[in-house]
Amino acid sequence: MPAYLVAHIDVHDSGGFEEYRTRVVPVVAAYGGRYLVRGGALETLEGATQQRRLVILEFPSMDAAQSFYHSAEYAPVLQLRLNSAASDIVLVEGCLPV
Repeated sequence: MPAYLVAHIDVHDSGGFEEYRTRVVPVVAAYGGRYLVRGGALETLEGATQQRRLVILEFPSMDAAQSFYHSAEYAPVLQLRLNSAASDIVLVEGCLPV
């Protein structure tokens, strides 16, 4: 069953975050992940959602998503993001098509 990493990101160092964006792509791919949403226009339809950068990654399973996030390959890249942005990130299990 697929799993999704959902991130709301507030960038405060655009140069550092750009390096993160460049380096994270091959690590995501190595764990079977793919981008569904990577920034772009955002419109709040309900609630008080802050207009923050939204990223959604799809992984083949929760195990694959967790392995990506906790991997040795991602650790130095993660540090780039932590140094350049504040983030709220969750992993959520998907569902099979109806």
